[in-house]
Amino acid sequence: MGVYLVSVAARAWSRPGEDGYGDVAAALNTELERRGLPPYEPRQAVREAPGWFEEKVSPSMDGFVALCRTLLTDAELSTLLDWSVLVPFALEEEIVLPVGTAYSGEETTVAGAPRVLALAERLAGAVELPEDAMPAGANLTLSLWFLEGGAERTARVRPGPWAEDRDAAFHVALYLRAAQHSLRHGCPMTYS
Repeated sequence: MGVYLVSVAARAWSRPGEDGYGDVAAALNTELERRGLPPYEPRQAVREAPGWFEEKVSPSMDGFVALCRTLLTDAELSTLLDWSVLVPFALEEEIVLPVGTAYSGEETTVAGAPRVLALAERLAGAVELPEDAMPAGANLTLSLWFLEGGAERTARVRPGPWAEDRDAAFHVALYLRAAQHSLRHGCPMTYS
């Protein structure tokens, strides 16, 4: 068990009820319309894209939060950490919706992936995260790389600040890859 950060398929995004996010999607589109913005609908290509994003959020966040408090303002920290749904378009500020999900309680906070990506890129640069050495693609590859020795082996040949706290580095990589995936595939991300 545990908590996973996952991509949301187009059909799950539009499906109401326990197995979908239709209530969140409708509330978000209502709020976007109120703000004079177009509604969000996942791109057709996303509907047919193979695979999905899924990473287990298991390492301790203590070092990551300490890193964020050192490098980010309180507002930036909130932008990075306080969302329950990440969408693949820019938002000037987070949107709080009066609709809950299994992991968000009675409200859902929606953030835009471009802002989260910019913050994650800053953190990745600060810790010299070896992005090119991290696996990409299949589900749980990032989690397994950090938890089953891949990061440790890389740290021996590519030392740096990232290797001093691999739990913190995991979370930097997690938010970085989640925002990248959201933007690349035009899909929302959430916790499951």
